Amino acid sequence: MAPYLQELLPAETFAFFLIFTRVGAALAVMPGFSEVYISARIRLLAALMITAVLAPVLEPNLPPAPTNPFSLIMLVIGEMLIGFFIGGIARVLISGLATAGTILGFYAGFANALLFNPLLSDTGGLPAVFLSILGLLLIFITDTHHLMLMGVVDSYSLFVPGLVPQFGDLAETFVQFVARSFVLGFQIATPFLFVGILFYTGLGLLARLNPQLPVFFVALPVQIWIGLFVMMVAFPAALMWFLDYFQFNMGRFLAP
Repeated sequence: MAPYLQELLPAETFAFFLIFTRVGAALAVMPGFSEVYISARIRLLAALMITAVLAPVLEPNLPPAPTNPFSLIMLVIGEMLIGFFIGGIARVLISGLATAGTILGFYAGFANALLFNPLLSDTGGLPAVFLSILGLLLIFITDTHHLMLMGVVDSYSLFVPGLVPQFGDLAETFVQFVARSFVLGFQIATPFLFVGILFYTGLGLLARLNPQLPVFFVALPVQIWIGLFVMMVAFPAALMWFLDYFQFNMGRFLAP
C-alpha cells in the first residue's frame, strides 16, 4: 500500500466511525427508525448508508484523531450522548400524542380497550395507539422525517465534536421538552375534557331526577358515540397542530 494511503485510511476510518456514532445513536431512539418491528439489520444498514453519505460533508468539522485512548473514549461517549439527545427529543415530541390519547380515552369510553403501542413498546389505550401511529404516518407522508435527519446533520454546528457538552443544559432542555409534550397532549385532549364534563354533569342530573335508572350502564354507548364524533371533528385540526409543533421544535436544531 502506498504511504499516502496508509496515512489517509486511518483518518477516513476515524471520521466514518465518529460520524456513525452520533448518527447511529440518534437513529437508535428516533421515531420511525428505531421501532421494534423494524429489523436490527435494516436499522444498522440505514445508519451506515446515512453515515457514508454524510462523511465527506462533515469530515472537515471533526477534530483530529486523539492519540490518548481515554480522550478517544470520552469523544465517543460525548457523540453518543448528543445523538441520543437529538433522537430522544423527537421521541418525546411524538409521545405527546400518546398522552392526549390516554386522557381522551377516559372520557370517550375507551379506557379499557388496550393495545400494544409499537412506538412506545408498551401497552396503551386504543386512542393513544391510534394517535401515535397516525402522527408518525403524518410525519413520513409530509417528509418531516427529513427534518429530523437534517437536525442530526446541522447538530455538528451546534454541538461541535471534541468539545465537552454542557450536560446541565442538555438535561434542562430535555426536561422542558417533556413538559411541553405533556402540555401539548393536554391541549389536544381539551375538547374531550370539555365534552366529558358536560356529559357527566348531565348524567348526574339525570341520576338525581330518576334514581331507579342505571344511568352509567345506559349512557356508556352514548358516551362512545359522542367520543367518536368528537374524534372525527377534532382529530384533523389536532394532527395539523401537532405537525406544526413537531416541525417548529425539530427546526431548532437546524443551523441558521
